Amino acid sequence: MTGFGSAEAAADGRRWHVEVRTVNGRALKCSCRLPESLYGLETDIERTVAGTLARGSVTVTVRLHEEAATAKAKLNLAAIRAYIDELRPVMEDAGLSVSAGDVLSLPGVVDDDHDDDLRATAMSVLQPMLAQACAGVNAMRDAEGVALHDDVTSHLHVITTQLDQVRADAPRIAEAYEARLRQRMQAMLADLGAQSRDEDIIREVAIFAERTDIAEEISRLGTHVEQFADLLGKGDGPVGRTLDFLAQEMLREANTMGSKCQNADVARCIVEIKGAVDRIKEQVQNIE
Repeated sequence: MTGFGSAEAAADGRRWHVEVRTVNGRALKCSCRLPESLYGLETDIERTVAGTLARGSVTVTVRLHEEAATAKAKLNLAAIRAYIDELRPVMEDAGLSVSAGDVLSLPGVVDDDHDDDLRATAMSVLQPMLAQACAGVNAMRDAEGVALHDDVTSHLHVITTQLDQVRADAPRIAEAYEARLRQRMQAMLADLGAQSRDEDIIREVAIFAERTDIAEEISRLGTHVEQFADLLGKGDGPVGRTLDFLAQEMLREANTMGSKCQNADVARCIVEIKGAVDRIKEQVQNIE
C-alpha cells in the first residue's frame, strides 16, 4: 500500500529532515538514502521502521544541514589532488575549466571532523522522527484502506453469491446427465429393436458423478471465503500475506471445480468466481 510521511527537527546545531515513502510489496523491504556522515546507520533505521511497518517497499531519505555557526569541516587534500590530476587533461582537451566549488562538491573532498560522534548520537534524533514519518505513512494507508476494504468486500460478495448457486446446482448435474444418457441410449437402441438396461445406465452415471463431484471443492472454497472475510474484518495486525495465501487457495479450488464441471450454468458461475478472485489477488498486494 502506498504512503508518505515526513518529519523535521533541529538538534545539536543541525537541521534534520526525514521522509518515508512506501509502495506495494509482498514483504517489507527497506532502502535508505543517507548523507555520507550517516553511512552505517542503515540497519538501525531499518529496524526502527520494521517496528511500525510490516509490508511494502519502503524508502527512507534523511537530509542533514549544518548550521553555519556550528559547521566545522576539513579538506581532504589528497582527494583534491587526485581529482585535479584526473580532471586536468580531460578539461584541457575539452577547453573547459573547473571551479573550486565544483571540486568541493565531489565525494570525499570535505571530511566532517565529527562524523563518528554524529553517527553515535544520530539515532536518538532519528528514532522519534522516523516514528512521526511512519505515522504519516499509516494515516495515508488507513484512508486508502477504507476504499480497499469496500472493494475487496464487494468481490467477496460476488464469490459468495455464485458459490451458493453452484452449491444448489451441483447435485442436479448427475441427474441431468442421467436424463440425457437415457434419451441418447433409447434413441440409439430403438433403431436396433433393443432396450437399455438400468444397471448399465446406473453404472455410467456413477462413474460420471464420481469424476465430476465438486462437493469437496465447494466446501473448501466456502471455508476460505469465510476465513478471508473474518481476517479482513478484524484489522488487529498485519494480515496481507495471509490474505494473499487464502486468495491463491481460493483460485486453486475454483480452477479444480472448473476442470471437473460438465454443466454450462455451473461453469458460468465458476468463471464469475475466478474473475472475482483474480481481482482480489491484485488488491491484497496493497494490504499490509
